[in-house]
Amino acid sequence: MASFYEFVFALSQILSNFATISNKNKELMIGKIKNLLAELETLKAKNHDELETLRVKYLSKKGEIASLMNDFRGAAVAEKKDLGMRLNELKEKAQEKINNLKESFDAGAESVEDMDLTRTAYPHTLGTRHPISLVKEEICSIFARLGFSIADGPEIEDDWHVFSSLNFAEDHPARDMQDTFFTMHGADTLLRTHTSSVQVRVMEHTKPPIRIICPGRVYRNEAISYRAHCFFHQVEALYVDKDVSFADLRQTLLFFAKELFGEDTKIRLRPSYFPFTEPSAEMDISCKLCGGKGCPFCKHTGWVEILGCGMVHPNVLENCGIDSTVYSGFALGMGIERIANLKYEVKDLRLFSENDIRFLRKFESAT
Repeated sequence: MASFYEFVFALSQILSNFATISNKNKELMIGKIKNLLAELETLKAKNHDELETLRVKYLSKKGEIASLMNDFRGAAVAEKKDLGMRLNELKEKAQEKINNLKESFDAGAESVEDMDLTRTAYPHTLGTRHPISLVKEEICSIFARLGFSIADGPEIEDDWHVFSSLNFAEDHPARDMQDTFFTMHGADTLLRTHTSSVQVRVMEHTKPPIRIICPGRVYRNEAISYRAHCFFHQVEALYVDKDVSFADLRQTLLFFAKELFGEDTKIRLRPSYFPFTEPSAEMDISCKLCGGKGCPFCKHTGWVEILGCGMVHPNVLENCGIDSTVYSGFALGMGIERIANLKYEVKDLRLFSENDIRFLRKFESAT
């Protein structure tokens, strides 16, 4: 009898220990299930690859839920009902979360946090640089290599900076209403007709040496046609220092022409007249279309005019407070549209300001 009671006691101890272990395993499984449910609530994926990684982690044969299913098989019969319900809920939540994320990718949806609210509602093709901007930056780059810096000034100017300081006589035709846009403030306020006004402002406030270029938009009261417009763009250059000569001007022009149009480009200077330079000249380059042999574009002369230039008139230097007996200088100016016409063979000047997408797309390879 003693041995029977000892057997029963030992068996009760074993069952008690087993129940304790079973309870601990159940608590451990419930804790894992709760942790996984919390993870699913904050689950996010930025793309399909990340979503597939999450699916494998939770729902594959070797995933987190499958591992809990293996532990479930060893649970006590009395505990399987509760654990089974919890595991089914976990699996359904995981599958639902993965499916929702997949549907959002398939529909191209974005979360509010990731959405760019400033983006347009439909895609736009990439644009291209405007030909005027391309030519202007190329010209500025060439002069920058010669030590010229960029200067800027107002487009609404006064008579002094546009005309009087530049040695224009009171009866000069350029002062006529046919050429100049005057504002309602009177005859002393106007839209600048050239960027020479910027040169005047720099000379008034800067001691030589001065070496600047002045790119910008200018305005003239002209009828709009394929060869003229009421506004266009200029680049002017100014160099003032001691002992500046016409030879310095010519060498600068030759370097500029070869850099812009090619090493085989030739230049020609013809005498001309400008109120603010003396002597004055207009510069031609050898025609790039015919190589100087003559064609309709160059009117069969082999030459094409591109800019005006000359030595700064002593009166202009004195008007700006610079001693003309000590300093001398040269100035030059060109229309950017004119240069763009030569480089890209654009026959109608109006195309530069009409923003025709078909025209602008031709310059995609030039950007």
